[in-house]
Amino acid sequence: MKLLSAIALSFVAATAVTFADEQWITYEGKDGPGKGKRVVLLAGDEEYRSEEALPMLGKILSQRHGFTCTVLFAINKESGEIDPNTADNLPGAEALDKADLVITSLRYRHWSDEQMKHFADYVKAGKPVIGLRTSTHAFNGVKGEFSPFNGFGKKVYGEGWVSHWGRHKSEATRGVIESGASDDTLVRGVSEIFGDTDVYEAYPPADAKILVRGVVLKGMKPGDEPADYQKKRATDKQEQGVNDPAMPVVWTRVNDNDFGKGNKVLCTTLGSATDLQNEGLRRLIVNAAYSFTGLEVPAKANVEYVDPFSPLFYGFNGFRKGLKVSDMALGKALPELPLANQKK
Repeated sequence: MKLLSAIALSFVAATAVTFADEQWITYEGKDGPGKGKRVVLLAGDEEYRSEEALPMLGKILSQRHGFTCTVLFAINKESGEIDPNTADNLPGAEALDKADLVITSLRYRHWSDEQMKHFADYVKAGKPVIGLRTSTHAFNGVKGEFSPFNGFGKKVYGEGWVSHWGRHKSEATRGVIESGASDDTLVRGVSEIFGDTDVYEAYPPADAKILVRGVVLKGMKPGDEPADYQKKRATDKQEQGVNDPAMPVVWTRVNDNDFGKGNKVLCTTLGSATDLQNEGLRRLIVNAAYSFTGLEVPAKANVEYVDPFSPLFYGFNGFRKGLKVSDMALGKALPELPLANQKK
């Protein structure tokens, strides 16, 4: 009887651990320069499939380069499934307490105070951050003690939400390394940057170093010609050629304000899951992970996928419904088609 009771208790304990672990995922680092370094990747946007992109990056960083990577997701509180529309829940935020680097792909989040505190403490400690796409407007609706984080994008990454500069879903982006930035270690081995998302209007602060500008294309293919129309800037309503000059799409800076002191920052307004099919963009992010954790950037970092990667195209409410964290495990590829409850 005692043996049966012990077995039952062990089963309950194991089940509890399994349930907790299924709210986030950790990829243990293999041998590599990043061994012993911890990267936490925060997925949480309704539009650009960060829940697909960040596990792919976590697999590359862990299996190709040795970093231990934990990916946190927006989790539906009732179903336990990944739900980008759940803006107020980020289970596993405690992982931020031991992080050496954080990569965000967030849009208008408003986590609980307990979850926000882990993120705020990380940033206030002056640790490095990499922000993708909508991370320029990562938070909205945060209240109380952490309400200043509603302005996090502008204050830390160097820009907030301004406008779509290229035409959304019809004009893609060609990344061109900024004149004078070609010797920067973060663009080492980087070439032919392309994203099928449009260029954002962005004006990084004077202390930022622009690494890449985004040429607005006439279509959605890498070989399309640059667009050549005039557009009014949101800031002053003055017209300029849409590529004259091209908007910054990748920049670095060191943050030094009430949010944090000495944070090394990389921000890119590229970064949808489909953008990250581009080898050059993946390599730039991997290079930053090396540099920001005090490691020598490789001559040409290996950014080959660990598991097959076929992300869905971006758009609101077009994410894979019913997706579980366990679907992101090593050795698994995302379903090629949306899950069953989307086939209507």
